[in-house]
Amino acid sequence: MKIDVLLGLQWGDEGKGKIVDVLTPDYDVVARFQGGPNAGHTIEFDGKKFVLHTIPSGVFNPGCINLIGNGVIIDPLILRSEINKLNQSGIDVTKKLFISRKAHLILPTHRLMDAAQEASKGASKIGSTLKGIGPTYTDKAARNGIRVGDSCLEDFSVRYKTQRDRHLKLVSDLGFDFSEYKIDGRDFAAYETEWFEALEFIRNLQLVDSEYFINELLSSGKRILAEGAQGTLLDLDFGSYPFVTSSNTTSAGVCSGLGIAPNKIGGVLGIFKAYCTRVGSGPFSTELFDEDGALMRKQGNEFGSTTGRPRRCGWLDLPALKYAVMLNGVTALYMMKADVLDSFDQLKVAVAYRYKNEIITHLPFDACTQELEPVYEELPGWKTSLDKLYQADEMPDALQNFIRFIEDYVKVPVKLVSTGPDRSQLIRL
Repeated sequence: MKIDVLLGLQWGDEGKGKIVDVLTPDYDVVARFQGGPNAGHTIEFDGKKFVLHTIPSGVFNPGCINLIGNGVIIDPLILRSEINKLNQSGIDVTKKLFISRKAHLILPTHRLMDAAQEASKGASKIGSTLKGIGPTYTDKAARNGIRVGDSCLEDFSVRYKTQRDRHLKLVSDLGFDFSEYKIDGRDFAAYETEWFEALEFIRNLQLVDSEYFINELLSSGKRILAEGAQGTLLDLDFGSYPFVTSSNTTSAGVCSGLGIAPNKIGGVLGIFKAYCTRVGSGPFSTELFDEDGALMRKQGNEFGSTTGRPRRCGWLDLPALKYAVMLNGVTALYMMKADVLDSFDQLKVAVAYRYKNEIITHLPFDACTQELEPVYEELPGWKTSLDKLYQADEMPDALQNFIRFIEDYVKVPVKLVSTGPDRSQLIRL
């Protein structure tokens, strides 16, 4: 058996949560391999809407094992709140949720450091979600981090105090006055007290040595889906650096984020929107500042599921999509939110860039500092509602042509088209 991988190919918010939820009946295990509560996977069914930040999206399917891998970072307060909300909706999480002992903890002072560092950047800020993601991964890389398993050790309080004091000094050195700063509506002391209460709750869940756990599941014939967060173009190494997240969002991150060998990876399922969106700062060559962009935002309800911030919207960028396909070894594409383009007479698709008086089809090293002007192809829109279509032979010709155009460019087949937010609104090709 091999592990299949599902991940985003743009700047996140592609709709991964819905697809994981749709696919999980075909899998025994769903495992998150990177990221933290800066992710927001939205799932809608039976008139209900759920947003998952840390818990894998297989939690809605009875019998599915859900693993939070070592590559994920965990805020105990956010995870406890997420579990409680699901329990209140009648979804028992704790029996089928497993957490890696090697997953790192987001400390309350990581939240302070995130706010202090972002404030110190002024106009150069990267658009952090202020969830403590960057500082936590920084401590992990610098070998200063505290892991879930550390919270069960006798000297945990000493380790915590050492980190807390070091972080507070760094915050002070940045000139950040946190006495008035609120973390999710609480002052620091109140937040810290609740954080410890939540940590005690997390310690009583099913903690595992996840590298052994997942390999044993694999050896026993279990079907496993690895679930990514954010998107390929936010990858720490291959994204639009420095406007990226702090982990590896590509399929390469599966091996280090779960503890599996590269030869255990099977199919790679790439999720992308029929257009592009981005939250926060960073380059976005096809971004629209006109009525078309506003219409995409309105029709697609493009507001961050974690931050609530309005997303920047623009036309589909095929050179960037092909780059993501290459990096991940994508074997099948799933196109999301096709219905958002229902009312457009004409659709534009970027097929190249004008860069330093040249036409190029790759992303140059200095893409963050040099203007990339998109070169567009225009395609006719389908001008009809897709939300009631469920069969491939019902698709309008213009939508079929749009899909074929994408497939011809990136050389990977589109296997599924999403036509609305509910888990039932999709067309399998």
